[in-house]
Amino acid sequence: MLTGALLVLAPLFLGFAIALSNRRLMTVIHYTVEALVYFILALLGLGLGQMDGLLDQLGTMAAQVAGLVMVLLVANLAGLWLFHRWQPMSTGEEAGQARPSYRRLFLAGLKPLLAVVAGALAGYFLLPQLPLVDDVATWALMLLLFFIGLQLRNAGLSLRKLLMNRQGLGIALAMALSSLLAGLLLIPWLDVPWHQSLALASGFGWYSLSGIVIGDALGSAWGGVAFLNDVLREIIALAIIPLVIGARPAMAIGYGGATAMDFTLPVIRSSGGLACVPVAIASGFLLSFLSPVLMGIFLALG
Repeated sequence: MLTGALLVLAPLFLGFAIALSNRRLMTVIHYTVEALVYFILALLGLGLGQMDGLLDQLGTMAAQVAGLVMVLLVANLAGLWLFHRWQPMSTGEEAGQARPSYRRLFLAGLKPLLAVVAGALAGYFLLPQLPLVDDVATWALMLLLFFIGLQLRNAGLSLRKLLMNRQGLGIALAMALSSLLAGLLLIPWLDVPWHQSLALASGFGWYSLSGIVIGDALGSAWGGVAFLNDVLREIIALAIIPLVIGARPAMAIGYGGATAMDFTLPVIRSSGGLACVPVAIASGFLLSFLSPVLMGIFLALG
């Protein structure tokens, strides 16, 4: 059972093992990754839209998402604050640097939600029950993970250097451990076995992964809960990073989770300065590897 649950991880490590030097090919891979993300999210929405009793379950799903978001927010910020107290970090913020358009970034953060909503509306109102949707989503996810592995390997990132970044490693571990503690605290609220609650808490902001992996294992409703929890983490991170990174950089970088090495990185860079960039990349990179591993392990225990 464990082997089957972790099989989805193989493409990630396979991609990371391949070195490419063709910049044009890497550009094609970049746009393919973006297209696959929205395709997978649309399939997630399609599954939600065609779920039996969807309207009756929306209230329950909203309560589950709210519990996940709030408990993870408090636990993560507390754990990252404690790490900051133990290992203080200076941002080295640069005066006069250009700030990103937070309105543009916020709107970009809503795009994943729109993809899921579009898929859900199509599934609910337009499309009949389609065979093999889950299989297509799983294969699309495996292809996505392969391409992401290629991107990680060919982004000039040395695994040894990333693992030796003490701040990035510490932030990632504080984030992961506090999330698992939150998962244990959420067991009565979510009313699921402990291993499922821990799996739900292990997305670390990677919504295109958690929504499909959780959905395949626990059903479309839980897949939607996992997706919403992780996409809301990204949106909240965009709001709080500029506010706290000056005084508590570990909290700002860590709460972004896996997105600290990509989507929230421009905000971290502009708000915290260049000194935050290698730490954010290391933390996001490590959480990107930990998330599928932990979800696979916990779901295999069921």
